[in-house]
Amino acid sequence: MRLPPLIAGTLVRRYKRFLADVLLEDGNVVTVHCPNSGSMKGCAVPGSRVFLSKSPNLKRKYPLGWELVQADGFWVGINTGLPNHLVREAIEDGTVSELQCYDTIRSEVPYGEHSRIDLLLEGQTGRCFVEVKNVTLVENKRALFPDAVTTRGQKHLMELMRVVREGARGVIFFTVQRGDGDSVSPADAIDPEYGRLLRMALENGVEALAYRASVTPVEIRLTERLPVIV
Repeated sequence: MRLPPLIAGTLVRRYKRFLADVLLEDGNVVTVHCPNSGSMKGCAVPGSRVFLSKSPNLKRKYPLGWELVQADGFWVGINTGLPNHLVREAIEDGTVSELQCYDTIRSEVPYGEHSRIDLLLEGQTGRCFVEVKNVTLVENKRALFPDAVTTRGQKHLMELMRVVREGARGVIFFTVQRGDGDSVSPADAIDPEYGRLLRMALENGVEALAYRASVTPVEIRLTERLPVIV
């Protein structure tokens, strides 16, 4: 995925979940939209280099949006709106070899209890429900999810177990938007219930895939599969 021209800056602070103040290179401090509702542990350190995008929507209160941050020497994609597109692109171009046996891909399809599946793949082999998660937390080269308690994520695991019981394929897909994670694991110290449900889901037929992304201020793309260690 090619990124639009980005604006460089330095993070002053992130606050109220969806806001951040950024010092631009021209010396002005601007308030920008933060498209990430997690804790952003390790990715919201004041003084970090960041890149921003500018929305074409002139009616937005905060026209600048936070896209990338430099953490531990790596660019990290913090926009949780991108992973669905990254995974779909990687399926369509053949990068994700595990999901190649389907004819169509649809996004945001209603299912379960008032939920929408990120990607629904369909073909002669049946249906595959793919729930995509954005991973930005890395500790000791292990990518961890989630970075905050996620009751929504717990619900998604329960719903994937249900679709598997009903005969479909269910996949939890971890998108690691940084280059220093060598594997993916549940962040049990942050959300032990999510870790418990993930292990239960895998025991009951849900598949876990994880791919690392190459992240630069020009492009983000999935490159290689990572092991999921539970």
